[in-house]
Amino acid sequence: MTTAHQQHTGHDHVHREGCGHVAVPHGDHVDYVHDGHLHRKHDDHYDECEPQGHSTHDAHDHTHGEGCGHTAVPHGDHVDYLHDGHRHAAHGDHYDEH
Repeated sequence: MTTAHQQHTGHDHVHREGCGHVAVPHGDHVDYVHDGHLHRKHDDHYDECEPQGHSTHDAHDHTHGEGCGHTAVPHGDHVDYLHDGHRHAAHGDHYDEH
């Protein structure tokens, strides 16, 4: 799954360890949860880090929700859960990779 290069403009906060935002490991970089979406450092600015397309996580036998033991990450109009190094989002009767 690829992500679009959509620059987040007007971003004067520097994300790093201890900056106050949830850090989410994501492939070869770290995203930071900020204002209900995810930012990633790109050169001298931040990009929105959003998945493109629809990617189903198969064989998921765990139900995410309050108290499930995984970190909840607010993401737009829903909540993702950090699981096995990536984010899962409920979608109908399955989970999507985010």
